[in-house]
Amino acid sequence: MSDSLMTPSETSETRPWPVVLLTGLGAWLAAVPLIIVVGMLFGDFVTRGAGPYLIGLLVLAGSLVVLHSRQIPLFVEQLAVPGLIVGGGVLAFGLFRDLPDALAFATLGAVALAAAVLVRADWLRALLGALAAATGALALAIDPWRGSHATRLGVFWLAWHGCVAAWLAAHVLVRRIAPVHAAVVEPVSAGWLLATLCGLAWWAGMTFLVGANLGEFGSDVVRGFDRSGHHWTGTLQQLASLALAVAGALWAARRWPGLRRPWLAGVAAVLALLACLMPTLGAVLLVLALSITTRRWRLAAAAGVAAAWIIGAFYYQLAWPLAHKALLMVAAGAVLALLARWGSPRRASSETAAPAVPPAGLQRWGIAACAVAVLAVANIAIWQKESLIAHGQPVFVELAPADPRSLMQGDFMRLNFRMPPRVAQQLDGDQLRAQRPHAVARRDERNVLTLLRLDDGSALAADELRIELTPKGGDWILVTDAWFFREGEAQRWSGARYGEFRIDDNGRALLVGLRGPDLQPL
Repeated sequence: MSDSLMTPSETSETRPWPVVLLTGLGAWLAAVPLIIVVGMLFGDFVTRGAGPYLIGLLVLAGSLVVLHSRQIPLFVEQLAVPGLIVGGGVLAFGLFRDLPDALAFATLGAVALAAAVLVRADWLRALLGALAAATGALALAIDPWRGSHATRLGVFWLAWHGCVAAWLAAHVLVRRIAPVHAAVVEPVSAGWLLATLCGLAWWAGMTFLVGANLGEFGSDVVRGFDRSGHHWTGTLQQLASLALAVAGALWAARRWPGLRRPWLAGVAAVLALLACLMPTLGAVLLVLALSITTRRWRLAAAAGVAAAWIIGAFYYQLAWPLAHKALLMVAAGAVLALLARWGSPRRASSETAAPAVPPAGLQRWGIAACAVAVLAVANIAIWQKESLIAHGQPVFVELAPADPRSLMQGDFMRLNFRMPPRVAQQLDGDQLRAQRPHAVARRDERNVLTLLRLDDGSALAADELRIELTPKGGDWILVTDAWFFREGEAQRWSGARYGEFRIDDNGRALLVGLRGPDLQPL
C-alpha cells in the first residue's frame, strides 16, 4: 500500500504505511479548505464564460505537473490529488454547460485517459482508467437513454461490450509494445476493466438477496434494468453472450492444454448455456478466461465476482416463472457437481490404498452441534410466528397508495400502510435507536386500526393498542412493505385494500393476509 502512495524517488525508503496514510490525510485536510477559499476568491468567474475551462485546465495542469514529477515530497504529491479532482470537476461543469451530453462525456473520458498517462502512481492510473471507461460508456449511451426501454437496454449493452472490446485491444497492445510503455497501459486498462465489469453486473440487475441487505437506496443504485418484457434484440444479445463464452473456453483450452479434458468441456458447456440466458455473462466469462491464462489474478477475482453477481441476478428476471428459474439453477448445480466428481482424482485401489481414517470424535460432535443449532434457531422462529398467528389479536390496517409502477413486481406486491404525517415526521428516518419504536393505534368495531401517534409510555385508552415498527430503507414501516404470493395470482390480490395482521400484547405484529374493500378474504 505504501508503494502506491509514494513517489518513485521515495520508494527506496522504508516508510510504515500508517505514516503514508496519515501524510495523505493531512494533505487532504490542508487542501480542501484552501480550494474552498480559492473558489470564493474567484467567485462567479468560475461559472461564467471561459472561466470553467481556464480555471479547470490550470488546476489540472498544475496537479499533473506535480504528479508527474519524480523528485517531490510525499505531502506535496498528496496535495495534488484534490487539485486533480477539483480541476476535473470545474472542467466538467463547463463541458456539460456548453456541449451535448454525449460529447461532454467523451471529452471528459479523453481528459481522464490523458491524465492517466501523465501521472506516475499506478493506483491513480487505475482510478482514471475506471473514470474513462464509465464516461466512455455514457458517451455512447446517454442520448439513446431518452428512448424506449428496449432502446436503453440495447445501447447500454453495446456500450459496456464496447468497453470490453477496448480492453481486449489494450490487452493485445501490452504484448506488443515496449515494457516501459506497457507499464503505463497495464494499470489504466485494469481500472478500465474493473469499471466495465461493474457496468456489466449493473446491467444484469439486482443479484440474489443483496437488496435485503442494502436497503431501499442501495437497491435502487444497483438494481439495473427491468427485463420483464421480451424484445427481439434480447435474442441477439443472448447469442452474442453465448459466442463470447465459447470464445473464452476455446482461448483457455488453447493456452492451457491441461484444460482439454471431457469433464472440463462439460463445465464450459454449462457456463455457455447460462451465458446464453444471461446477456452479459459471456463477456465476463471471456474476461475471466483471459485474466486467468495471463495470470492477472486480481482481475480474474473481480471477473469471478461479476459472474457470480450476474448469475444471481437471473433470479429476479421476471420473464420466467420462479419455479422454472429455480429448476434451471438446481439442474446446473447438479450437473456441475457431477462433473466435479468426475474430474476429482481417482482413489487408489483397495489393495494399495491406505485405510480411511474416520473423522475425529470432536469433529463429529461439532458437526452435530452446528446442525442442531441451525434446526433449533429455524424452528424457534417458526414456532414464534405460528404462536403469534394462533393467539394474536386479528386486526386490519388500511393500505395507502403505492407507486403504481412497482405495485406488482412478479411474485410479490409492494405495500404501503397509512401512517399519520406527524408520526413520519417524528421518526424522520432515524434508525439509531436502542429499541424499536411503537405506534399507538385506535381499533374500531371492525378491528380496523388507525395509527394515531408514537408511543410515549403514557397509559392507553380501552380501544387503543401498541404496534411495533420495523426499519426498512431508512424509514420505519408497519411490519413489512411487501406481500409475497404464488405466480399467476396477481389478479387475485390486485383488489387488496386492507392488510390483515396478528398482534400480541407486546406489540409484535405479523402480516398474515390481505382483505378487500369490505374486509372480505381474497
